[in-house]
Amino acid sequence: MARLAPKSLSLTLGDRQELEKLVNRHNTSQQVALRAKIILLADKGSNNREIGRELNISRYMARRWRNRWLELSERSVPVMERLKDSERSGTPAKFKMEQVVELFALACSEPEDYGRPINNWTARELAEEMKKQAIVEDISPRHVGRLLEEAQIKPHQSRYWLTPPS
Repeated sequence: MARLAPKSLSLTLGDRQELEKLVNRHNTSQQVALRAKIILLADKGSNNREIGRELNISRYMARRWRNRWLELSERSVPVMERLKDSERSGTPAKFKMEQVVELFALACSEPEDYGRPINNWTARELAEEMKKQAIVEDISPRHVGRLLEEAQIKPHQSRYWLTPPS
């Protein structure tokens, strides 16, 4: 049974030069440099198995990047964009940046301003207040806590941010 030859790939002079620069540059990420090497070897006529042996990768990886290069070349995508990871699937962000900023503003304000009989905000109180003000439809106290921790905001210390020391 005859084996199928991989799709042929031929680079323009500009693409080849840009790929060679990426491979030789010291600050190019390892992944991008490896992908550039795959494309350069494919341009020289190496098949996927030969590329795999030379670069110590699977032939499937060589085939994936060859095919991706060819597909993106047809759409005139810039060289660096062709070598980047594609977007990953997953759940899109649930909250807009404006909503997160409103959470931060709320966390830095006094609970008394919102009729809360507490001295310091808790994640649960913040989540309830955000729902009450219709900033978000629903948010868990745990997620509020994660957002505050990421931003290094500590509501129990916010009054010190708002008023200068005496």
